[in-house]
Amino acid sequence: MAGTTSVATQRSASKLTYFFGALGGLLFGYDLGIVAGALLFIKPDLGLSPVQEGLVVSSLLFGAAIGAIGCGPLSDRTGRRWVVLLAAAIFGAGAIGAALSPGADALIFFRFVMGLAVGTFSAMVPVYLSEIAPPEIRGRLSGLNQLMISTGILVAYLVNLALSPYGAWRLMLGLASAPAIVLLVGLTFLPESPRWLVKRGREDEARAVLGRYREAERVDTEIEDIKQVNRQEEEQLGLRRLLRDPRLRRLLLLGVGLAVFQQIVGINTIIYYAPTILTSLGYGNSAAIIANAGLGAWTVFITIIMLLFVVDRIGRRRPLIFGAWGMVLSMVVLGITFFSAGIQGGAAGWIAIACLVLFKASFSLSWGGIMWIMLGEVFPLRIRGTAMGISSFCNWAANFLVGLTFPILLAAGTGAVFFVFAAIGVLASLFAFFVVPETKGRSLEQIESRLALGKGSA
Repeated sequence: MAGTTSVATQRSASKLTYFFGALGGLLFGYDLGIVAGALLFIKPDLGLSPVQEGLVVSSLLFGAAIGAIGCGPLSDRTGRRWVVLLAAAIFGAGAIGAALSPGADALIFFRFVMGLAVGTFSAMVPVYLSEIAPPEIRGRLSGLNQLMISTGILVAYLVNLALSPYGAWRLMLGLASAPAIVLLVGLTFLPESPRWLVKRGREDEARAVLGRYREAERVDTEIEDIKQVNRQEEEQLGLRRLLRDPRLRRLLLLGVGLAVFQQIVGINTIIYYAPTILTSLGYGNSAAIIANAGLGAWTVFITIIMLLFVVDRIGRRRPLIFGAWGMVLSMVVLGITFFSAGIQGGAAGWIAIACLVLFKASFSLSWGGIMWIMLGEVFPLRIRGTAMGISSFCNWAANFLVGLTFPILLAAGTGAVFFVFAAIGVLASLFAFFVVPETKGRSLEQIESRLALGKGSA
């Protein structure tokens, strides 16, 4: 009976850790989804100029880029858990400040503050989950981050639907503080990453943490694996050494490539502009917003399918390859639809919805979640925080670049924009085929030995 109770307690602790560890992704997703609806009411209420409107959106992206690259070295020194906890506090304060902003300047500032936290979540949540999860289900658990992001976007769409009749943009923004407070409280009860603890010489604490998530006979083996890698790589590398080492530079380029391609295949144009695409094809505003909420629910469903049946069964590499081709197909058909049908309704509208459904499914089964999972896997322990920060910075910089150039591409013709993203999707598939290794089912130490120490591909 005692053994059964111990196992039940272990499973309960594991579920709580994985839930709270991934909750930062919900904050990330909520903020991505809420701003498009809120802007409809912020603009007239605060009298935003076009430049200020752009800054309200892009200030968060700029803050996220800074937060992502700054949190890596900090987490290598102070621990993963404390950095995520600090980010939760910053996000909550930023959300309340944004909701109470008396003018555009204050709103832009608090959006920047929230961005610092969002960038930290994007870099640290996958690292924390990958370092604490068992190898055989690491992909599924690390992918909880993407599920939370998708759920956050869906929640934002539903909040937009509920509060839009009242123009309550302050409440839209301020509600983000609620899950931030939940995360802040939950993190106070979570353990530190066992791999970080071993690296800092706190082996007894690491052993206690692993004992909460592993069978007793596996703890000693895993501790020894981590210590062996630490002995092989005693030196904590800085950025300059990282860039000089050819093997580590190759891994950094792998991470940066994954991060950049995830953003430039066109996902943010779908998140932000799906209603615009649908209204341009003849749908009314209400119908477009409802359809967008439906796409959000579809994304959550497909992300669950990815976690349960793809990432730990099929793997990482093949979904990246074939998912990119699904996105290419949807973008090509969208482009043809706009060139042939213009802004006419009827069949063109249904074809557009089918393309958006296919794109969302292809992205959610592949680059949406698997990119973040792999970033938590492919970097050696001694540079994991720093390299993750650099990759996340590039992810946010690419996000900012897409947002900056989309209006220019749109001016060249909506159909042309979709063909550009289709071409990028082809490049993403080729990158996955020729560069990305398979990491399914291997411990982080096995992956590190094969990749970072030059013992062959994973």
